[in-house]
Formats: sequence, structure tokens, C-alpha cells
Amino acid sequence: MATNEAHYTLPRPEFDKPVKLLIVVAPYYRDIADQLIEGARAEIEAAGGSHETLEVPGALEVPTAIGIAERLSNFDGYVALGCVIRGETTHYETVCNDSSRGITLLGLQGLCIGNGILTVENVGQAQARAEVAGQNKGGGAAAAALHLIAIARKYGGARKDVGFQPARDEYQIAGETRA
Repeated sequence: MATNEAHYTLPRPEFDKPVKLLIVVAPYYRDIADQLIEGARAEIEAAGGSHETLEVPGALEVPTAIGIAERLSNFDGYVALGCVIRGETTHYETVCNDSSRGITLLGLQGLCIGNGILTVENVGQAQARAEVAGQNKGGGAAAAALHLIAIARKYGGARKDVGFQPARDEYQIAGETRA
């Protein structure tokens, strides 16, 4: 297990104005999710940020919830949390790949997301990764989001809409303006 390996961790970023993050969690394995949330909250608070937590049914819904929140709210970044444990079917691969792909696509559109969705073989691996006193992957995901926010603030300008655009009061079809 990787617990004995030494890993480099970037210094915690500092912010001139506070950051606000949304923690989106799929609590299918409640005890694992609670540890991930605890680690994420502690890391955000240590950086002087604030947070809200939103629960969704499963890992596949995490990217969708982040996309909705980005369009309709004012968060600086997001922390995606959950746990997928391999079972007896190919559903594991679908959930792991598609949740990760959704988060990656949102990130490539400019959202600051730390991915803390664990993809493991068994409960023991999940517990080792989730425990705040252990590998603290929830805290690591929050740290990743904070670093991305720092980069966005350093190099970014005004934010643009992401993904599907909501209907406007007026729109054009074949050159004709309609209400």
C-alpha cells in the first residue's frame, strides 16, 4: 500500500480575497464519504475559504451537479468526492471512467475542480485513502481545487458560461428574432 511512500505536497495557496467552494459528494458509502468531506472542509478552512456541501445520488451525478452549480451560482471552485468500489460487473469501469471524464471536461472548460472520487478494489483501500489521519484524499482534492483557483486568479479574466446555455428571453431562428 502507498501509505509508506513519501509524496511532495505543494504549499497551501494564499488568497487576497476569500474563496468559496462547493463540495459535491456521492455518499453511497457514508462512512467513507464523511471522512472525505471532513478532510476537504479542513483544507478549505485552513486556506481561509468557505464551503457548502451538496449530496448527489452517485458518482455519475457529480459532474452534472457541478455544471449546474457553475451556471447558476457563484462558487470559485469545486471538490468532487465519492467512492467507487469494484464489484462483479463492468458497471465499475463505466462509473469510474464517465465520472472522471465529466469532471475533466468541465475542468478543460475552465472550472477549478479537485477530483476526490476514489476508485478502489475494496473497502480497506477506500478507508486508507479517505481517513483524514491517513492519506486524506478529501483534503488533497480540496487542495487541488484551491491551487487551480489560485492559478485562475493569477492568469484569468472574466469567467464565461460553461456547457449548455440556458434559454434567453429572445432567440433567433433562421435569422428571425423571437420572444
